[in-house]
Amino acid sequence: MPLSYDAIIIGSGSNGISAAIYLQQKGLKTAIFEQASTPGGSTRTQELTLPGFKHDVGSAILPMGFGSPFLRSLPLEKHGLEWIFPEIPYSHPFSDGTAYSCYTDIRKTAAQLGDDEASYLNLFEPLVKNWGKLENDLLGPLGIPEHPLDFIKFGMKALPSAKMLAKHYFKNEKSRIFFYGSAAHSTLPLDNMASASFGLVLSTMAHKYNWPFPKGGAQNFINSMLSYYKSIGGELYLNKNITHLEELPKSKTYLFDLTPKQLLKIKGTDFSDLYRKRMSSFEYGAGVFKIDWALDKPIPFTNEKCRKSGTVHIGFSEEEMENSEKVIHHKQMTDTPYVLVAQHSIFDTTRAPEGNHTAWAYCHVPNGSIADFSAIIEAQVERAAPGFKECILKKSTMNSVQLEAFNPNIIGGDINGGKQDITQLFTRPIAKLSPYATPDPRIYICSASTPPGGGVHGMCGFNAAKAVIKDHF
Repeated sequence: MPLSYDAIIIGSGSNGISAAIYLQQKGLKTAIFEQASTPGGSTRTQELTLPGFKHDVGSAILPMGFGSPFLRSLPLEKHGLEWIFPEIPYSHPFSDGTAYSCYTDIRKTAAQLGDDEASYLNLFEPLVKNWGKLENDLLGPLGIPEHPLDFIKFGMKALPSAKMLAKHYFKNEKSRIFFYGSAAHSTLPLDNMASASFGLVLSTMAHKYNWPFPKGGAQNFINSMLSYYKSIGGELYLNKNITHLEELPKSKTYLFDLTPKQLLKIKGTDFSDLYRKRMSSFEYGAGVFKIDWALDKPIPFTNEKCRKSGTVHIGFSEEEMENSEKVIHHKQMTDTPYVLVAQHSIFDTTRAPEGNHTAWAYCHVPNGSIADFSAIIEAQVERAAPGFKECILKKSTMNSVQLEAFNPNIIGGDINGGKQDITQLFTRPIAKLSPYATPDPRIYICSASTPPGGGVHGMCGFNAAKAVIKDHF
């Protein structure tokens, strides 16, 4: 049979769509096949609680979507995307009612830290200043960096654990807790090597770009990408659960926005036994338990800074946060976990009926856990916002297994597409010169299981698409 396409992309998350867009831009004939009835992977918006309350089911705050070198090159605003910039990117409340905030103004942020002001500036000012030189190297596969000296300087700060870096730079516990809030996005124990890298990158993004989110819901981000993709000739097919290559039209190449576990189940591939064995060893990280609330008022945080923040990190001591992120990897859970809270409706009135609000939160849990952690999440929020529970009109929860059912890429609740520790940070899914290619020359992997890993940034797909162009066109 003659070839119908140059490239078919399986999966319509931000990485799959990014790969499709880049290849279509290069003049190739492409199509996206998605198993769900709604595109977007984890980046979708639904009314989970009450009519008129819009909740982001998976990804909620998208700083990397706004700051992605590839995605910001696209005319998404012309295709309906409108960004909302919270007054404060993120804050971290403490048990005494005070809070530190990460402002876009790095000096205003540092000024809160007292004795640690100079250390904060010493740590972050060079990163913010040189981010333009670093981003392509950090958001791609491991290779020869374009700016070796800047890359090495970043690596010296990023390779230690969050605990080691925080203790080296900061004298005060509050400063260390503040750094832990962003570093804990790694879903790694905070004493693991390279866990510092997440705190460095995410805080730098906050200073550089804020932590914005799409007006009306994260789904609008996906909708704008697809609108642009279709405008340049791309095709999208929904409700196509692919189990065998023969179920797809003939194509020169196939790019899978899937994790290794799923890719190995696809029939009709020509993978070596060694490749299958190595891919089978790919490790998935901790899961999350997620809760959405419909509220009759904003979360009544004690500290005013938190009320003005799009994201709030909750963890009241170094010991609490370190323990929370460690025990989940031993199939245990604490009663005082690190909690991440997202507040949209304070800044985006389209998210809830007039006078009402939405909020979104999760905590990290053992991979595959089916337990309900609503009570401990709400207790942690209540500690920072007394009276919070009285604001709840209705809630919706998803455990790690339910999240995987919603999006099969979230294996056991792992939202990062695989553990992002030192062994799988750059060498994912396995260590090889082109991590996107497979032994079957037709097949590539473009999911968050490839560099640079989790996050709504599209760079995994963009990098995979570049590999396809290099190898075949």
